Amino acid sequence: MREPAAMTSLAGAIPSMLPFIGTLLSFALLPGLAPRLWHRRMVSITLSWVVLGLVLTAVRAGPVAALGGLWVATVGDFLPFIAILMALYTLGGGVLIAGGPWGRPGGNVLLLAIGTVLAGVMGTIGAALLLIHPLLAANGARRERRHLVLAFIILVANAGGALSPLGDPPLLIGFLRGVPFFWPTLHLAWPMLVIAVPVLALTYGIDRRLAAREPVAKSERLHLRGGLNIALLILFVGAITLSGLVPGPMLAVGPARLPAAQVALTLLAAIVTLISERSTAASIRARNRFAWAPMVEIAVLFFAIFATIPPVLHLLQTAPLGRNPALWFWLAGLCSAFLDSAPTYLMFFQAAGGDAARLIIPPARLLTAISAGSVFFGAVTYLGNAPNLMIRAIAARRGVRMPGFFGYCAAAGLVLAPLLIVQTILFFI
Repeated sequence: MREPAAMTSLAGAIPSMLPFIGTLLSFALLPGLAPRLWHRRMVSITLSWVVLGLVLTAVRAGPVAALGGLWVATVGDFLPFIAILMALYTLGGGVLIAGGPWGRPGGNVLLLAIGTVLAGVMGTIGAALLLIHPLLAANGARRERRHLVLAFIILVANAGGALSPLGDPPLLIGFLRGVPFFWPTLHLAWPMLVIAVPVLALTYGIDRRLAAREPVAKSERLHLRGGLNIALLILFVGAITLSGLVPGPMLAVGPARLPAAQVALTLLAAIVTLISERSTAASIRARNRFAWAPMVEIAVLFFAIFATIPPVLHLLQTAPLGRNPALWFWLAGLCSAFLDSAPTYLMFFQAAGGDAARLIIPPARLLTAISAGSVFFGAVTYLGNAPNLMIRAIAARRGVRMPGFFGYCAAAGLVLAPLLIVQTILFFI
């Protein structure tokens, strides 16, 4: 009796998927199980999976195809993506917000609301690194701050990024693949409010109850430093918008082909990153606890992901997933929660056909489901989105007793599961 074609395809694809699976498991497990080994050997461990993937591809398709595929993944996908993330990370870490009404329940919720909106403008990474320090500093005298960090991860580091390609890495990938710049704003604003409004209300209620037993924070005058970085951020956001509206001709960079505007944007990202790093006062970076280590870790992770993901994309393209938006919402979401949202979006985008012009045709429920799942499930685990682990590390350094991986999953799932069900009923059934 013959095996079904799908089972045969899956069995044959499993060995080629091992480097991708190994990359994700390394980042998920080794920091907790073997932290010293991971911090010393992170780059070599990750690159070993890339080399294994290269060897497996060379055996299957030949060394020329393997090297060509790695070049396209690096130059065509990874470099434009990481250049934009790095620019937003650097600019956000060069703006200092000191003082303000934070530290009281109303002020804390106001800061979370501001961060939710700001995440769509400057990215979840930039907004998270800009605002997590004033939030934790203003509440530094309080014993219990974990609820604020949890809400911050859900709103600022994830849900708020739904409003533009600048907001969240998955939407940035979609933008680089041809999805219009303002498409997320039009299609994800209402789903975002379904998450944001209840979480803000719940946070206010919990914070008000806990604050009654804690020292009252003193309000200080609001100070804002880093004017050059703010100006560069506005310039860069405008350039990203323009690059999507006027992509320009396709340029060949070896085997890779990129729109001229994307090449220019990548170069501009490098320039503003260098200007920001050279011109920002050391005192601002110090007050923001700015460090390059988290960005390096993210860059290494995403390089390995882009280099090893092609076999997974191929398998998804041939998988019989159907066209049910609710199913795609939950599949993309659960994968985002445990596999990182950016590669998940890319996998399901390709599985849906990979043609932005077709996917955005109204009512575009399939692309909306993929986008919403990739963004809103990102807060379910620490692995779901790049800023989650950054925020956890910053909070821990400031003395917040952050829960472990499974403790965090339980708390975040308790808050998000009912809201995700409501989203499904309202938008995808």
